[in-house]
Amino acid sequence: MAEIRAGIDALDREIVALIARRALLVKDAARFKADSFQVAAPARQAEVFAKVRAIAVEQHSSFTALQDVVEATYRAMVAAFIAQEQEYFNAMIPETPDE
Repeated sequence: MAEIRAGIDALDREIVALIARRALLVKDAARFKADSFQVAAPARQAEVFAKVRAIAVEQHSSFTALQDVVEATYRAMVAAFIAQEQEYFNAMIPETPDE
């Protein structure tokens, strides 16, 4: 069991490093958005979820319903990224002076 846990821990380190790389791209993308709707980008979300489901199917995993686990993971991750990107986007909007 210790060997399995060590393997999972090593993968977690790699996964978090990849998520961190993705986070930097998400942060950078905020500057190209014109409004909050573009930050949420529902069509892009649907595209991403379909893409990662297909990638999971390609893995030919013996883990039943891997695509469901992957989609659920991405839905949570994307929701968190959108919330953070919205904060970046809002911070870029110049404040209007009080009149």
